[in-house]
Amino acid sequence: MSKQHLVIFDTTLRDGEQSPGASMTKEEKIRVARQLEKMRVDVIEAGFAAASPGDFEAIQAIAQVIRESTVCSLARANEADIRRSGEAIKPAASGRIHTFIATSPIHMEKKLRMTPDQVVEQAVKSVGWARQFTDDVEFSAEDAGRSDIDFLCRVFEAVIKAGATTINVPDTVGYAIPFQYAENLRRVIERVPNADKVVWSVHCHNDLGLAVANSLAAVLAGARQVECTINGLGERAGNASLEEIVMAVRTRPDIFPVETRIDTTQIVPASKLISQITGYPVQPNKAVVGANAFAHEAGIHQDGVLKHRETYEIMRAQDVGWAQNKLVLGKHSGRNAFKTRLAELGIELGSDEALNAAFARFKELADRKHEIFDEDLHALASDEVVTPEQEHYKLLYSHVCSETGEMPRATVILSVGGDEREAQAVGGGPVDAVFKAIENIVGSGAELLLYSVNAITTGTDAQGEVTTRLAKNKRIVNGNGADTDIVIASARSYTNALNKLHSSLDKVRAQGDI
Repeated sequence: MSKQHLVIFDTTLRDGEQSPGASMTKEEKIRVARQLEKMRVDVIEAGFAAASPGDFEAIQAIAQVIRESTVCSLARANEADIRRSGEAIKPAASGRIHTFIATSPIHMEKKLRMTPDQVVEQAVKSVGWARQFTDDVEFSAEDAGRSDIDFLCRVFEAVIKAGATTINVPDTVGYAIPFQYAENLRRVIERVPNADKVVWSVHCHNDLGLAVANSLAAVLAGARQVECTINGLGERAGNASLEEIVMAVRTRPDIFPVETRIDTTQIVPASKLISQITGYPVQPNKAVVGANAFAHEAGIHQDGVLKHRETYEIMRAQDVGWAQNKLVLGKHSGRNAFKTRLAELGIELGSDEALNAAFARFKELADRKHEIFDEDLHALASDEVVTPEQEHYKLLYSHVCSETGEMPRATVILSVGGDEREAQAVGGGPVDAVFKAIENIVGSGAELLLYSVNAITTGTDAQGEVTTRLAKNKRIVNGNGADTDIVIASARSYTNALNKLHSSLDKVRAQGDI
């Protein structure tokens, strides 16, 4: 019996970006979109076009460069949002508008202040507006997990008649339990006229840790699209994890009557890219993409794996993109070899100027670090993907003196809008002193929410990757920096976050979120 196709709808760039501090620049979003396309994701939800001019521009830019995946924009069920989404996806080879409205009693009454009849009417209108821009229209019933089944059937019947081609039944607040969620979906599909004319989709949140379980249960109940994110990134406790969904379906063909078109060898590179850009590290024991996912310490496990891998491993590490770190480049490597390896890793710097700057940093790094790994190149590229207009603050010089019994002292020189400024400060540690010196120059008044250090590779000469999370005026951003010197990496991370605060526009939050 042939397998049916399971559509993988990735919403890392939309729902994933709504994680506090996970906002991405347009250039970062394009990098992520290219990696998702390389992984053969069916649908890329590139953003929420009406949220901000920045979101609109990013979706439009992604629509211009992505050719193998469908590019989608989210829109509330109103004409202005939908028109904005239609304009954003216009350049796409394949474009989709994803519109939604809440259907649960509590949302309709307390948030929308609309009657059920008004909600049905608005849902139908929204699909009609979207059809003016594309034949590929997805409709979502926000908070479907707490909605009345009879009302859901009524809404879905109406929007299918209006021309919706994908129907999403989201568990918006992570409230569902797998057997219940699957049964409700099965009942809806059985009762809605023309249910066989559309693709049924699910979008599960992880508030109870059941997003993947609910999604897979729904697949067994008839869902043929799963909405998910890399690393399970997303608001609150996150979304269903793409890598877990894909590998569960692939590993258990005896259970699931579906298959995906995902190139699973691109899963780990995608995971590392998202972690690096957003500053959200992957826990070591995370399924599929965690550092320990294929590690064995117990003697009995090691013995079994050595004798026959499948005694303790249900997947091959290589199948999801894990490979032993290899020395790929050294200080004698040329510019062409460097450029070729970046291309193999899916890293595009966009211009010769950016490539030259990255190559100069590579040479500098190679003089200080004996072995250059792929992870180092990813970190180096992330440092370089910054346009001049985004780099209002640039670290030019840092000197720190730290000795036993004395307070550490730091001197910092920054370029601020092209002007050099210098300041000194003392702190509880060298990093604290550097941050205070930077603040003496900038005076941002931002609150430091998170400071995290992660060794990119092994060894004492490894680059340290630093994530700094800042908050100001209800805006939260992540800054990233990497260097073999942790203090320098910290200073770069802090200025990177300051640049994001300086250049970012506050997004208009949606009335609801699926």
